[in-house]
Amino acid sequence: MPNIRTRLLVVLVVLFGSLSVAGPTPATAAPLPDSLWFDQTPLTVRNGRFVDGNGREVVLRGYNVSGETKLKENNGLPFASTADARKSATALRALGGGNSVRFLLSWAYAEPVRGQVDITYLAKATDQIRAFLDAGIRVYPDFHQDLYSRWLFDTDSWYTGDGAPKWAVDLGDYPDEYCGICPFWGQNITSNEAVKQSTYDFWHNEYGLQDAFLDTAQKTMTYLRQNLTADRFAGVVGFDPYNEPHAGSYDSGQTSRTWERDVLWPFYERFRARMDAAGWQDKPLLAEPNLFWNANLDFQKQEGGLLDTGTLGPRYVFNTHFYDQKAISGIFMWGKAEDGQYAGDFGTVRDRAAATGTTAIISEFGHPLTGSVSDKAPTVYKAMYQALDSRVKGASWWSNPAGSGPVLSGSQWQWDVYNGRHHELMNDNPDKVQTSGDAWNGEDLSAVRLDDSGTPVLRQDARLLDRVYPSATSGTTVAFTYEDRSRDGSTTLTWNPVPSSLANVAQLVGSGQYGLLLWRSNSGTAPTELHLPATFPTASTTVVSDLGTAYAPPSYGSATPVGVAAEPGGTGSRRLLLTDTDSGVLHYALVTNGATAPSTALLTAARSELSTWAAQKAG
Repeated sequence: MPNIRTRLLVVLVVLFGSLSVAGPTPATAAPLPDSLWFDQTPLTVRNGRFVDGNGREVVLRGYNVSGETKLKENNGLPFASTADARKSATALRALGGGNSVRFLLSWAYAEPVRGQVDITYLAKATDQIRAFLDAGIRVYPDFHQDLYSRWLFDTDSWYTGDGAPKWAVDLGDYPDEYCGICPFWGQNITSNEAVKQSTYDFWHNEYGLQDAFLDTAQKTMTYLRQNLTADRFAGVVGFDPYNEPHAGSYDSGQTSRTWERDVLWPFYERFRARMDAAGWQDKPLLAEPNLFWNANLDFQKQEGGLLDTGTLGPRYVFNTHFYDQKAISGIFMWGKAEDGQYAGDFGTVRDRAAATGTTAIISEFGHPLTGSVSDKAPTVYKAMYQALDSRVKGASWWSNPAGSGPVLSGSQWQWDVYNGRHHELMNDNPDKVQTSGDAWNGEDLSAVRLDDSGTPVLRQDARLLDRVYPSATSGTTVAFTYEDRSRDGSTTLTWNPVPSSLANVAQLVGSGQYGLLLWRSNSGTAPTELHLPATFPTASTTVVSDLGTAYAPPSYGSATPVGVAAEPGGTGSRRLLLTDTDSGVLHYALVTNGATAPSTALLTAARSELSTWAAQKAG
């Protein structure tokens, strides 16, 4: 797609100054603890995948950090202190298995006075981002908003918002907020005139609102680049400009699709120019389509998905959210999620990314953990993670692994260590102090909380969250699956059993968890990496690969085809490293914790079965 407007905007920004924010020159960072020679390289987009400096396909898995940014109690920051950020980052890596976070920022607190960026806020946010980078976790910032702004809402309102500063709301003569019969906060998006009109004004740059936002975004990005070392800045993936965009109201004759083409996409081009001017030229913009483009309720769904933007290419990422509104409603889906429930929904994301010539990330997904529909959560999350791993449901995976498609990156909503311990004055009302759940519009989705000793603990099954996944593949991923054996109450959910035709593989796996990766090599020298959950202690992990077999695999070495090493960041998390020395060859690796001291004969027999199966199904 022609980018004439983008180039013109870059020229204008250069002519009128870079809007840089002064800050101290950061000192050179020491290598992260447990780093190896192939770690800490920046990511780019190539051939429809995230790719590191060694040419490996990278999968980002992690969480949103966090909904605390929506609240006033910590002044728009995810954490009350950098110490809390460090504690959270370590736990996210060690307990949650994450290698990345979507880090929420607030326009309201970044620019509390028009034209004046709050350097104190930027400094604190940068310190908290640094805590995650130092734990070996990649970061992509997000200027977050919901319902445009908290300052639209009355002190006694049922709901609240976040995003735009008070001065931005004061500029408009907006009606008193009112949603009518709205049992879900998201209905304000299309039913609350105050939200609709203020959102419309932003997209049409009334009162110079969009210009002000872009100025602040550029200053924020400039500050981050100037105040992170080059090694740390390499861990910043890109930028998510605007959470869940929606028109507010459409102009006469306008549709959701033409709004994306004529209003939303030009905004992304403007933001892209600001990224370039701030020194983020080599990092992608993570572009979200119209919020409702992939809604799974027909009356909510609106046509979109960046259908008219042409080829986005490597400077953009197709970035979307997915929540099962049928399941959340409690009305439109009575039962629980099943094997393959979201294969089609996430397959559509893969298809849209491929059509636009880039990679995809699902930067929000989740389900309430308390309330009337929380009984669905174990199956909904399992089905969502299953769909991130493969577009083929478990019952069909072994017969059709080649249909898997790329492994999707994703960030679960959310990771809030203050869950259940908030003290938020809703809309500044001292009579409406929110303490439970996420303290925001009745939501409760955090995967983590603090116990009474102040230690982060999971609120969900660790077998579900801390997963085997291919964090870096040296070559092209052909297929991947993971059977987590997570629980729904006392029931073990097994949606992808090893078929009886692979009797030795089935015996090896038994009732344990397993992951299986197939990839085609590309002559790279850096190894393929699989994250090893805490449920896969090295001493009881079995690997069966065409590269070799191992029970209790040895420490990684350059001459070790199958080895284990710590993940960078000093958090105690570990990875399986698989080294090939060829190009264009199909490789496979099964990793399981189901066996206890398997015999050499069983390992050899399982390897023979897998080799025959891989050649037949994916060769």
